Amino acid sequence: MKRNYLTEDEIHHLLNAATKGNHHHRDYCMIMMAFLHGLRVSELLSLKVEDYDPLSMKINIHRLKGGFSTIHPLLPEENITLQRWLIERKKWIKKESSWLFISQKGNKLSRQRFYNLLRKYGKISDLPLTVHPHMLRHACGYHLAERGNDTRLIQDYLGHRNIRHTVRYTAANAARFVSAWTKNGHTPEFPTINSFEQPT
Repeated sequence: MKRNYLTEDEIHHLLNAATKGNHHHRDYCMIMMAFLHGLRVSELLSLKVEDYDPLSMKINIHRLKGGFSTIHPLLPEENITLQRWLIERKKWIKKESSWLFISQKGNKLSRQRFYNLLRKYGKISDLPLTVHPHMLRHACGYHLAERGNDTRLIQDYLGHRNIRHTVRYTAANAARFVSAWTKNGHTPEFPTINSFEQPT
């Protein structure tokens, strides 16, 4: 079955490749935010400057496809990355644009442009698969599950209206079975090898 998400190591390679791009502050920030917030490409590119609150370090996420819109906290490193992009952004044409991520000409960045950027950075990173934006959203879901978050929290975080779309992430997480035999400190007891009777 073809993998539709990126591993954490692959995301690090992708981000490293972005640091070598022409517009590295913007591209690095977009990839990081798409992953950390599980953003669809349209949700990422529809973010506006006013959605970002630097004082509380939060971002207003407007979900599409009937999803629940939410306010997400920003990780400290992510907040620094976003601040760096906004400083760089002031030097661009049409810096007064309301869109958070703009093209070099000052327009709203297109979906196709972001697709092309990811594909390019994937090739630079020599990743074993063709990278597309939705892989970052799936990666977010799987990584949240691996960190032990329950299905309901991940559903709310990703803005899923139907929990069936969220179950795929927790169902694939083997770590959720770790305590299946160790709850309440009781584990099954088995005879040791030494206690077996010797064959006659």
